Amino acid sequence: MGTISVIGGAGFIGTRLCAGLAAAGARFEIIDLKASRSFQEASKIADIRDADALRAAMTGEVIVHLAAVHRDDVRDKALYSSTNVEGTRNVCKVADEIGARKLIFTSSVAVYGFAPQGTDETGAINPFHDYGRTKFEAEEVLRAWRDRRTEAELIIVRPTVVFGAGNRGNVYNLLRQIASGRFVMIGHGNNRKSMAYVGNVAAFLQHAIESKCHYGVFNYVDAPDFSMKTLVREVKQTLSGSAGSRFYIPFPLGLAIGHAADAVAKLSGRSLPISAIRVRKFCATTSFGSSKAALNGFEAPFTLKEGLRRTLDAEFVNPDPNRDVFYTE
Repeated sequence: MGTISVIGGAGFIGTRLCAGLAAAGARFEIIDLKASRSFQEASKIADIRDADALRAAMTGEVIVHLAAVHRDDVRDKALYSSTNVEGTRNVCKVADEIGARKLIFTSSVAVYGFAPQGTDETGAINPFHDYGRTKFEAEEVLRAWRDRRTEAELIIVRPTVVFGAGNRGNVYNLLRQIASGRFVMIGHGNNRKSMAYVGNVAAFLQHAIESKCHYGVFNYVDAPDFSMKTLVREVKQTLSGSAGSRFYIPFPLGLAIGHAADAVAKLSGRSLPISAIRVRKFCATTSFGSSKAALNGFEAPFTLKEGLRRTLDAEFVNPDPNRDVFYTE
C-alpha cells in the first residue's frame, strides 16, 4: 500500500489512528492546521479551505478525511460550510489530481438529528444543527466524486460521540463532574446514549483502510448502549465504589437554565459549559444501530465498559501529565 494521507490527523481520533498505522509499519502523512505533537516528522501544515495549500501537501494513495468544524458553540456559522463542505470539495479536487484510489470520511450520526431509537444507516436524514447539515452535504460531495471516479473506493463512517483519554470534549466534562462529586442529573436518566471508544473508532478506520469495499456507509457505535443512570453508576463505582445519588433536576428546569446560560453567553461574549442545546442533547435518547461488522467482519478490540474504565484510569486514577490533550474534539 502507498502513502496514507490523514487529514486532520493531529486531532484526537487522528492521533490514535496514526499510532495504529505506525505500529503496523504503514507510510502516512498528517495534514492539519498544526503539527502533530506525537508525529511531528509526518506533519504537513495545510488548511483544507485552501486548495493550493492542500495540493502542496497531499500525496496519498489513500485519504482519511477527519478534518471538520464541529463544536456547537461556533459563532461564525459560515465556518461550518466553508470547512466541512467546501473543504471537502477541495479534498476531492486534489484527490483527482493525484490519482488517489480510496477515500475514507468521518461523518457523524448528527446527520440523523433527534432520530428514533435504533436508527441505522438507512435512517432518515434530518439534522437539527449546522454541523449535522454540513456533514451530510460533505457526504453528498463525496458521493458525487465517487460517481465520477467509478474505480475509486469510498467509505463513510458516522461515529456517535467519541470518548477516550485526552479528549476534553463533552464526555470528559461529564466524567470530570461525576468524578468531582458535583454532578447533578438533569432528567430521570433513563435515556440511552450510544457511545464510541476512540481505540475502537481508530481500529475501525484502520480496518477500513485495509478492507476491500468499493462503497459503504457505516454508523460507528460500541453496543450495548448505556443509559445515563448506568453510565453515572459505572463511573462512580469505578472511581469510588459508590452507586451515586438519586437526586435529579427536572428537564424543564434544566432547559430553562440552559436558555438563561445562552443569554448570558450572548451578552458577555463568553462560552459557558451549559447551553440549551447541550441540555437537549444530554436528555435525549441517542441510540443507533450499526452494521460495522459487515465491513469484512470487523470486531472491536475493546468493549464499551473496558473503554470507559481505561479512560477513567488514564484521566483520574493514574493521569499522565505528558499525555496529548485535545481541546477541539
